[in-house]
Amino acid sequence: MKRRTLPRYGTLAGLLLLAACNSDSDPIIEPLACADITGEALGLPNLKVVEAEAVAPGEGEAGYCKVVGYLDERVSPVDQKPYAIGFEGRLPNDWNGRFYFQGGGGTDGAIVPAVGTLPGAGHTTNALEMGYAVFSTDGGHTSEDAPVVGGALFGVDPQARVDYGYNAVGEVTKVAKLMLERVYGNAPDYSYFVGCSNGGRQAMVAASRFADEFDGVIAGNAGFNLPKSGVQHAWDVQAAASVAPLYTDGKPIISQAFSPGDLNLVADATLQACDALDGLEDGMIDNPPACAAAFDPAVLTCAAGKTDSCLTAAQVNALKAMFNGPVNSAGEALYATWPYDTGVASFGWRIWKLGTSPTSTPNAIIATLGGGALPYVFVTPPDLVSGENNGVLDYLLGFNFDRDAPRIFATTDLYTESAMSFMTPPNPDSFAEFKDRGGKMLVYHGNSDPVFSVDDTIRWYNSLRDNHGPAETSSFARLFTIPGMTHCSGGPATDHFDMLSALTNWVEHGEAPERVVASTRADNPDAAAFPNRSRPLCPYPQQPRYTGQGSIESAENFECVLS
Repeated sequence: MKRRTLPRYGTLAGLLLLAACNSDSDPIIEPLACADITGEALGLPNLKVVEAEAVAPGEGEAGYCKVVGYLDERVSPVDQKPYAIGFEGRLPNDWNGRFYFQGGGGTDGAIVPAVGTLPGAGHTTNALEMGYAVFSTDGGHTSEDAPVVGGALFGVDPQARVDYGYNAVGEVTKVAKLMLERVYGNAPDYSYFVGCSNGGRQAMVAASRFADEFDGVIAGNAGFNLPKSGVQHAWDVQAAASVAPLYTDGKPIISQAFSPGDLNLVADATLQACDALDGLEDGMIDNPPACAAAFDPAVLTCAAGKTDSCLTAAQVNALKAMFNGPVNSAGEALYATWPYDTGVASFGWRIWKLGTSPTSTPNAIIATLGGGALPYVFVTPPDLVSGENNGVLDYLLGFNFDRDAPRIFATTDLYTESAMSFMTPPNPDSFAEFKDRGGKMLVYHGNSDPVFSVDDTIRWYNSLRDNHGPAETSSFARLFTIPGMTHCSGGPATDHFDMLSALTNWVEHGEAPERVVASTRADNPDAAAFPNRSRPLCPYPQQPRYTGQGSIESAENFECVLS
């Protein structure tokens, strides 16, 4: 584990003291003032700083130096468009010695304010206010103003694909650390990468590709197999379309494949079959493996015609197809299975999987964000799909799982890295370098995530256990699954938790998290049935179990055990 060799001085007075403490024989490097941060001052000719200003402390906000810049500006020889790796850094006046890389989301394409959003919902502070120096990146491109596919058009450029996949993180990390050293007079004590969704994927990529740069990472609901999940999105759209009514143009209304009432039936039936399998009926499913064997949506099949209390046989088959995951004509799995859980009835599940559009123009996020990324970023060579006139819907409906799905592994002379190469962590079953240098990784995933399957994350973690052994794996990586939680937050779940403190205590003090306490939020309508509940999140494969004494609403009355 690396340690800094000089004391930390985050204030101006401290910087002056640092300079005074140098002997006459030591070269004194004057610390950079905020306004003086430039590519030239940092010795980086490929860096253009467009903003460097001191932001005074405000109500509820610490003072900091805000830096916005771009790396490697260029014009693509492929699509003749300008590209650069954009970033923002916020360097607090009183630095705690920690670097916090804030992961992105979706297909990136914009520089998100580098405040250090904390994992888990409902926080009233952020990493910047806690004294972390925070950086973020746009992934090496800017989203364009084009219907549906505007955020994915960068996929035509081979370098932009690689920048989005991993290179932007690596390049911004180098600049961030150099900047911190020049401004504060010292390199960071500890470096962390924290993100959810695509940011969770970036966290896993950071731990594998840039293992020597980060001491700890938090990967939430990580889309580390994002191209494969893109194939799932096409599969889901086709399954929903098979039972959706048709709009006046003859195309399916994806959102109406299952009504809210239909999904309530699924959630209620799942709960009835699985709630008590952990020994306590509390509205949560805390034994997913047993639930997988106990629940079959076929029990909801209408005996006669469709009513509010049953699903048609076609709906049941479509639902099973979605939860079983995509396969090709040979029956080979192309992504992962999905667990049945209570979050299927939540708005967070619907807006991602089905949407709410009353027409054949879908607004399900898998058919817009995912629908644009699949043709432009994940298959090779990219398919130039129009975002107008339902072009993306037509593409997803026509996606062939024998012909098109293998293209996420394909390369050409122009596109020399496949999507599965530039998007996923190399050697994902190992992370050996990260482990060997003492890195720590916390991974969390909602069991009701409709975007990336928790089953895929569990499969990944089991592969780590197979590779390193259970004890060795838990010495550097721990997985926490969250009943009811949808994508990063929401759902009938305890989705408020402090994963960052758990990580820093592990990295900096050697205290491995045996449990992380999570609670419900008053502003989460999905959890209204248990408004003041707390539960332990247990490191997989442990599960929470009620001790039999005390309130079932309090985490202190639960223990983590092997089922």
